[in-house]
Amino acid sequence: MGSAYTIGARIPSVLMSRPISTYPTRVKRTLAPVATIIVAMISIQSGAALAKQLFPLVGAAGASALRLVFAAAILLLVWKPLGANRMHSISPAVRRAVVFYGVSLGTMNLLFYFALERIPLGLAVAFEFCGPLTIALIRSRRALDVLWVVCAVSGLALLLPLGDTARLDPVGVAFALGAGACWAFYIVFGQAAGAAMHGGTAVALGMSIAAVIVVPVGVVAAGRSLLSWEAARTALAIAILSSALPYSLEMYALKRMPAQVFGVLMSIEPAIGALSGLVFLSEKLSSLQCVGIGFIMVASTGSTLVGRITEPAPELLP
Repeated sequence: MGSAYTIGARIPSVLMSRPISTYPTRVKRTLAPVATIIVAMISIQSGAALAKQLFPLVGAAGASALRLVFAAAILLLVWKPLGANRMHSISPAVRRAVVFYGVSLGTMNLLFYFALERIPLGLAVAFEFCGPLTIALIRSRRALDVLWVVCAVSGLALLLPLGDTARLDPVGVAFALGAGACWAFYIVFGQAAGAAMHGGTAVALGMSIAAVIVVPVGVVAAGRSLLSWEAARTALAIAILSSALPYSLEMYALKRMPAQVFGVLMSIEPAIGALSGLVFLSEKLSSLQCVGIGFIMVASTGSTLVGRITEPAPELLP
């Protein structure tokens, strides 16, 4: 304690005033969206591991439907986006962005669960990651951005069991890649919706649209089993972990960082997915896959340190 005050006393007050008062604010502005994304990814992958254990009861489509219904209900109760004043204030262009956001969200969840039914969690997340990685490549403007993407791709290659590709279900891989394409659209339309209205309102509306799209598929696939108490109880926990909490956190972060930084930062997702598979589903990793996780961590850290966090988007709604 004493040494800190002594060092501070040696700095002229003219030099201390502005840097010391603004530096913590800048750090907080930079780190808050990054920390929010990491918490969201841990939550979403824990929920995915739990969802895989629900498949024997209601199947992938049924689990996706229950998850989205509960998540939409929670978000509607929390954010109350359907008030007359709020809806009339939304322009047609913003409404279209919200609709596309919800469609992307629902399709992404459904396809990912179909993939999860057929291939391990870590691999499903790795294939799905092609979506945000594509966004990062398309919107890259600096050589260092490309370096982090290359690093992430290298790690992704090490995560995949390339010597055992014959054992992978090709339909599951196709579903995961389709979910990745929807993930890319989710980033684009989520950023557009979040920039034009309160983030919680956009997530609640998007999740409701996603539920409307997926529920009919779940009802056809699972039928009466959707009404079981055990399935509903588990699905509620999944909805909180995999939808309500993480998507709200991601919407917060999307409004405070460029899309390419968000995309490359999400490169940590396969690592978290693989670790969740190991902890919750006993899906073990090879040594090469562990090295791959390290590469992905480096890519995520590099993009965080080099990427510049943007100013918050203006709130058009109170």
